[in-house]
Amino acid sequence: MAVEGARTLKELADRLGISVTTVSRALAGHEQIAKKTRLRVAEAAREIGYVPNAAARQLVSGRSGFVGFVLPIRDATLVDSYLGEFITGLGEGLVQHGVDLLLATAQKGQSEISVLRHVVESGRADGVVIPRVEIADQRVAYLMERGFPFVAHGRLLDSQGEYSWLDADGESAFGEAFELLYAHGHRHFGLLTVSELLTFRFNRENGLARAIARRGDPDVRLDIVSAPRFDRKARSSAIRGLLNADQRPTAIIALFDELAISIMEEAEQAGLSVPNDLSVVGYDNIVAAEYARPGLTTFDAHARTSATTIAHMLMDQIEGKSDTPRTTLIRPELIPRGSHAHAPKT
Repeated sequence: MAVEGARTLKELADRLGISVTTVSRALAGHEQIAKKTRLRVAEAAREIGYVPNAAARQLVSGRSGFVGFVLPIRDATLVDSYLGEFITGLGEGLVQHGVDLLLATAQKGQSEISVLRHVVESGRADGVVIPRVEIADQRVAYLMERGFPFVAHGRLLDSQGEYSWLDADGESAFGEAFELLYAHGHRHFGLLTVSELLTFRFNRENGLARAIARRGDPDVRLDIVSAPRFDRKARSSAIRGLLNADQRPTAIIALFDELAISIMEEAEQAGLSVPNDLSVVGYDNIVAAEYARPGLTTFDAHARTSATTIAHMLMDQIEGKSDTPRTTLIRPELIPRGSHAHAPKT
């Protein structure tokens, strides 16, 4: 029978003939409450349009109902497409648990750790997700010291305590990128990287270096240039240095897709054809990679689905379903498109 007119938890409980505590726990999904009762309460709440009071629910459960994520804002002209995909997947995963995503921005000149501390110590979030892990990451150290629930997208280079993380195997991907281009006759390579001390940078660079070493081919040459992630002028200068060199690389591997697309743009301005004069390979498979001219050969690290998995991993921590740190390493998928070809004849 439909229940009508209940506006508070007590009214809903009275009309169903059960206690307020039972109704509250049923709406929160507690497994101690029989599944039949949980379904009955949920159905009644839907019928009458009852919405639990968030503040009251927090007092009862001790939870805010939010998961925090600090979004760095460094340059409005440089958009981090990886984070767009990642945040979308994170929100999709959290909503399945009835939890919302709290975005806190770290503006230019403001440190991410200071914003993270505010989110944690203000009690605004029950757990946090941290992206782009650095070699010596203050965020990881801080969260581990506090014993606060978190999952990292990425990992530290050295084992510095146990924590939950999910990462993509960029090392194997860059090794695969080298072998792909080597098989196409390329022997003079370029690498465009960033200057920040990010773990994924070193993993990918190491993967390329090890693949070159395994070949043991004395004809292989690698030119490496770098620029700060959010410095467009420095990025363009680094790319031009590669393209205008007396002996220009025939293939350039970029640390991620935004850099690869910048290479293709600079090559076009220099009158070079991609892939006839220059092959380019990226990493991340952002949306723009498919629509670039030509389509960018890249690696799909599945940022969106990875973020959804991270959301489930974090909620297991928050809900006490997992006491042991979980770690997951996924293999990126090569997405071959039109930006690579056989090495041009010299």
